[in-house]
Amino acid sequence: MSVQAPHILIAGGGMVGLSLALLLHEQLPDSARITLVEGRALPAPGDVQAGYHPSFDARSTALSYSTATLYRELGLWSSLLPGLAPIDQIHVSRRGRFGSSLLSSAEQGWDALGWVVENPCLGRTLLAAAHDCSRLTLRCPDRVTDAKPQGLGMRVILDQEEIDADVLVIADGAESTLREKLGFLTQRKTYGQSALIANLAFEKDHGGVAYERFTATGPLALLPLPPSQQAPHRMALVWTLAPAEAAALEIAELEVFSRTLIDAFGYRLGRVLRVGERHSYPLTLTEAVEQVRRGCVVLGNAAHALHPVAGQGFNLALRDAAALSRTFAEAVHKDTGVGDTAVLAAYAQDRQRDQAQTIAASDGLPALFMVTDPVLSLGRDLALSGMDMFPLLRREFVQQAAGMAALESGHG
Repeated sequence: MSVQAPHILIAGGGMVGLSLALLLHEQLPDSARITLVEGRALPAPGDVQAGYHPSFDARSTALSYSTATLYRELGLWSSLLPGLAPIDQIHVSRRGRFGSSLLSSAEQGWDALGWVVENPCLGRTLLAAAHDCSRLTLRCPDRVTDAKPQGLGMRVILDQEEIDADVLVIADGAESTLREKLGFLTQRKTYGQSALIANLAFEKDHGGVAYERFTATGPLALLPLPPSQQAPHRMALVWTLAPAEAAALEIAELEVFSRTLIDAFGYRLGRVLRVGERHSYPLTLTEAVEQVRRGCVVLGNAAHALHPVAGQGFNLALRDAAALSRTFAEAVHKDTGVGDTAVLAAYAQDRQRDQAQTIAASDGLPALFMVTDPVLSLGRDLALSGMDMFPLLRREFVQQAAGMAALESGHG
């Protein structure tokens, strides 16, 4: 395989895998080949191009400012707009305590602090763009079952074929069987909690405000969604609960569910008028101890699956993907193999600080707000109030949460 004509194979066609493929297509020379392998059948080009119609029960993803910047650079933003709801303000509070803070996009000089996109819209937009990439081969449905070193690259074994690639990127999710098959060690932390997710319709308009409410069981997040004909005032709920309570509320009657939610959140948005499909899943922090080796990279949830507080997991993965594509482009420019151990080790080193900070924040924030020690609680509440009093402190916090600090420093 030629250094000037690298072949990169991505295992996993979810939002991270597709985004990486588009970044590589944009940044690598015309001689490069990109193959994306996904186990599920993906829509054909004609189906992908169909108009987007919001679904009340669609899943959603919070896009940080740095992620939006990447998608703008890829020319995808206008296609995403129909499924976007801007976050103009974020209200952070602790139930039953005096501390609170309001973060504003106007204070940053941004058009929004972030955006919430419904996953069908994001997936459809990414896939439509992928179908237009001449050097990207989509193998769907197909599956990478194994891989082994071959020369300076990897021999990748699919269901019915073997392919040689300079680099194999493993991006097939937190429960990646390929990561385990290849012996990438992981460490897990089980939180003993579950996340309950659903789309809700409220009586009052959210006004572009996202809420992060810390309760005794954990954080309760409500994110603005674009309106639909059935429900003009929609929000996406991510609620951390004890597993038994999450399971009970997943199947509870609307009246019981609504009363419990209002008791935790309050009446800022009025009554709950409608509740979409509810799902719950156990919360676990999963990290790949080793993210790179010669000819192989672990990316996305396969590399780090985080607590959903602040919605940082997908945005961190996108910063990883942007850095990886940039690393590959620089290697080709320097006539160095993209799967070279030193090249991939440099990428891992480059990403270490941003990953460590983001993982520590998503892991530590829920625990901080659940402490019962009166001295620690007072310090926490004063800090939250202090953030509302000191604009420079707020600005630094927002820059970190938006991923802009990492993006501007070259870490993402």
